[in-house]
Amino acid sequence: MTTSEEVVLDVDGLRMRYGTTDVLHDVTFQARHGEVLVLLGPNGAGKTTTIEILEGFRVRSAGRVEVLGTDPAHGDERWRARVGVVLQSWRDHGRWRVRELLAHLGSYYAGYSTELIQRPWDADELVAMVGLPEHADKQIRMLSGGQRRRLDVAIGIVGRPELLFLDEPTAGFDPQARREFHDLVRRLAEEHQTTILLTTHDLDEAEKLADRIMILNGGRIVADGTAEELGQRIVGEDEVRWTRDGQRFMRSTDESTKFVFDLFKQYGEAIADLEVRRSSLEDTYLSLVHQAESGLSEAAAANNLVEVDQ
Repeated sequence: MTTSEEVVLDVDGLRMRYGTTDVLHDVTFQARHGEVLVLLGPNGAGKTTTIEILEGFRVRSAGRVEVLGTDPAHGDERWRARVGVVLQSWRDHGRWRVRELLAHLGSYYAGYSTELIQRPWDADELVAMVGLPEHADKQIRMLSGGQRRRLDVAIGIVGRPELLFLDEPTAGFDPQARREFHDLVRRLAEEHQTTILLTTHDLDEAEKLADRIMILNGGRIVADGTAEELGQRIVGEDEVRWTRDGQRFMRSTDESTKFVFDLFKQYGEAIADLEVRRSSLEDTYLSLVHQAESGLSEAAAANNLVEVDQ
């Protein structure tokens, strides 16, 4: 995806403490105009806290945060009109009809149009964009879970945001709806240059959508880069499978290309059903999280030893 050099998210030394417990430790990163940034991490890693601070819903303990050039803790209505949020769930307005609700919510954005961005999105265009045209006149309480999730996305982008926060956006989607949503994210980023920060537990989704992936664990960023860059940090072995003379074989190797070349050199056309499985983002993610957790455990143990020595 094409991104510009304009910084949309600028976070430096972000810390968050609840009582005596630190949940974010010196989190630092940037995101640029038109970039899709995926935030990964186990439950309790600090993802939701980070996003709520960026959205202006929670006040940080320390550090510098700028979102679209503004400290979100002091963002006004004009700033909020430039930001879209899709929460994990939305349970209000059950008696409203789909098109009716989107037109109503969109009306609040009309006064925040600019020469470059006309707000809001047309309700019918938006309904079609999220795949709900046949349900436009249906009461929201009559929608299925997956259809309701599509409406959540429509609500989040009704004001044509320059920055969009998506928290587990495809939860409850069937495979077809998930594919259509991925197409929508790509269009928003590529055609409308929307910057998107997305959290997900679906690593396949992260790999498909992300320009960059950040892994948060224990309140710290333990990795930041493209899927390829993260994969290079963890050089795992590829798994090669094949059949020969009706028998199945499998070998793990860190030189799969050379191994396959030698295999055909030795057996030629007798080799069939060849499959090479490379280390996946899931392998990389699990390895990086494990490394980070091991490092935190060692640090804690070292601190305990220091306290005992004292």
